[in-house]
Amino acid sequence: MRIALHSIIVEGAVDDYRSHHARVPDGLRDLFADAGIRDWTIWRSGRDLFHLVECDDFDAAMRIVDASAINDAWQADIGRFVEGFRGPDGDDGFTPIGQVWALSAQRRAEL
Repeated sequence: MRIALHSIIVEGAVDDYRSHHARVPDGLRDLFADAGIRDWTIWRSGRDLFHLVECDDFDAAMRIVDASAINDAWQADIGRFVEGFRGPDGDDGFTPIGQVWALSAQRRAEL
């Protein structure tokens, strides 16, 4: 499954965020693999970050990740540069944003 997330960088912290997020700790990378997260890509536009998470089961993966001291340490480090996450309606929260359209889905529907 693919899940999209939206977060916002703290005002004035873009460069710090980018330098700290150039490489995640090996333990976090391994934790993601154990949780079934195959890939996590982040794009930036201004202070807005858009994440694409490819995983087996997002909710199950987040339960594993959230229970880990490795993630706690990462959040304490990177979290100082992140204002927060926004859900599909722009509200605060770590909730996937909604997909609007996919070329692949349109192509499948036309077959």
